[in-house]
Amino acid sequence: VQLQASGGGLVQPGGSLRLSCAVFGFTLDDYAIGWFHQAPGKEREGVSCISSSDGSTYYADSVKGRFTVSRDNAKNTVYLQMNSLKPEDTAVYYCASVISKGCQLNKYEYDYWGQGTLVTVSS
Repeated sequence: VQLQASGGGLVQPGGSLRLSCAVFGFTLDDYAIGWFHQAPGKEREGVSCISSSDGSTYYADSVKGRFTVSRDNAKNTVYLQMNSLKPEDTAVYYCASVISKGCQLNKYEYDYWGQGTLVTVSS
């Protein structure tokens, strides 16, 4: 089981980025995928997740209305579209998987993690 996050970079405040999480060795039919971020000196926190059963989604309050999570089962890839980015969104973003029909943002429930991709929001 492997996850590979990509798409990070430097963007100005108010800009957008789309992160991708490609998964290998399993299918999205059985695994929920979560996105987490970790800023320097801070704990890793949940951002968003998408369930395996019906594609239902969940967002942290700090990103509601700005971020959208989606999946393409044919490509075994989950996306995180990030709009209206703020400097406080600066962090390393990780995707993770858990064998579950539903999804939640408790990092301790996730089994496999990707390597992370850095997002920097700065002018």
